[in-house]
Order: sequence, then structure tokens, then C-alpha cells
Amino acid sequence: MAVKIGRIPLGNMGTNCYFVYRDDLKEAIVFDPGDNGEYLYDKLKENGISVKAIFLTHGHFDHIYGVKALKKLSGAKVYSSEAELEILRDPEKNLSGNFGRAVTVEPDETFNDLDVFDIAGMSFQAILTPGHTSGGACFYFKEDNILIAGDTLFEGSVGRTDFPTGSMKTLVGSINSKLMVLPDNTRVYPGHGGTTTIGDERQNNPFI
Repeated sequence: MAVKIGRIPLGNMGTNCYFVYRDDLKEAIVFDPGDNGEYLYDKLKENGISVKAIFLTHGHFDHIYGVKALKKLSGAKVYSSEAELEILRDPEKNLSGNFGRAVTVEPDETFNDLDVFDIAGMSFQAILTPGHTSGGACFYFKEDNILIAGDTLFEGSVGRTDFPTGSMKTLVGSINSKLMVLPDNTRVYPGHGGTTTIGDERQNNPFI
């Protein structure tokens, strides 16, 4: 059964929150609930979709503001990379302290590079792509040609690296060694902006 993916932009930054699910199960994995966790939960519930798990690509405020509310309402576990804990736990490093609405997140489970998950009838792999942050990650649904890219890779661009733990050299290295080896038809779902493909970015992205 092929999976479906939906997108709900959330918060002042218009962060893309994605939910991936099988149509026959209606159990979603939510990626980066950036704000308005109550709204997100209600919207999914209206469409008969329950939240099975919450995964974070990285710990910046605009990707985590909605985590606590969504977790409380759904009872779903929160997952992040082990390497991102420092940012999730520090309002200065996750930038929320700069916006007058400090937030921290303590994940229920952590993962490492290339860990594989089987949740809600779907299988996907975590790919650590440090550079935007030290513990940034993407999530690859191989059978469905889907890559949840967070702020690692955008259409025609890459994530900023002038925030705490960022490094452009590391980011470009991560993209080239971890993402550009994926098939050209892999559809990329970034944390901001529109979708693209690995093939398009390989040909057209000036950072690669």
C-alpha cells in the first residue's frame, strides 16, 4: 500500500509540517509540528487521521513549537537525533529565546544515523545531515521515493548555517555524501518552500 503525504504550513515562518500515512490505516507520522499543535491535531482528527509518532528534523523553534501540545493530545512519542539534544534543551541555541517564547523539547526516543523505523505500517530511514545544525536529520521512505528534508535541502538552495552549531562546509558535505546518492526521482519535501527532486537539485542547485 503506497503512502500518502500531506503538508500544513505552521507558525510565523510558514514551516512545512508533514504527515505521512497509509490510506488504509489512517495512522500518521508527523514531522516537525512547528506551531499550533492543537490546530494540527484537530485538523488531522477531522480527516479521521490519528497521530502515531512525532519526528523532528532538527531543534529550531519554528520546527518544535507545536510539539508539546500535539504530544499531549495524541499521546504519541517524540523522536529526535541524539546529536540534537543540546539544541532542543537550550532556548538560546534553538533560537526560541530570541523570540520571547522560550521552548525546550525532551524527546521520548533518540536515533542515530541510518536507523530504520517501522511505524504505522511504513518503513523509513533516518539520515543524519549535520550542517544546518549539528544533529539535523532527513527521513527517507525508499519504497515511496519520499525524503523529508527539514532545513537541510531546499529547492535551489540549502539551509542557513549562521546559527549555533551550523557549518556550511559540513552541510554541503552532508548533502553531497548522504542525499545526492539517492535516486533522481526521490521527491524532496523541505522545511520551507515547495517540493523538488534529488535529480533537479543535482543539476540546478548552485550549492551542490
